[in-house]
Amino acid sequence: MVSAVILLVVEKAKVNEVAEKLVDLPGITEVYSVAGQYDLVAIARVRDNEGVADAVTRQMLKIDGIVRSETLIAFRAFSRYDLERIFSIGAEEPGS
Repeated sequence: MVSAVILLVVEKAKVNEVAEKLVDLPGITEVYSVAGQYDLVAIARVRDNEGVADAVTRQMLKIDGIVRSETLIAFRAFSRYDLERIFSIGAEEPGS
């Protein structure tokens, strides 16, 4: 499994439209609207580097409104979030 973070500059009037189209693409698991020099951040989780290339150079190029992108390939994932979700399965919420 290859994970990639794709940073996108998008035409301002099309941010929501582009985000909705991105999240429907195979391999794109999340899309975030962000503040700063980029407008959207897409997370791709695909089988291999070819899957990243396909998502970025074939599928995303068809979406009107993307001005520029930068793709970061993840070498390793360090996530407390995933571990906390796994270990909290079946746990009761405080106060319940």
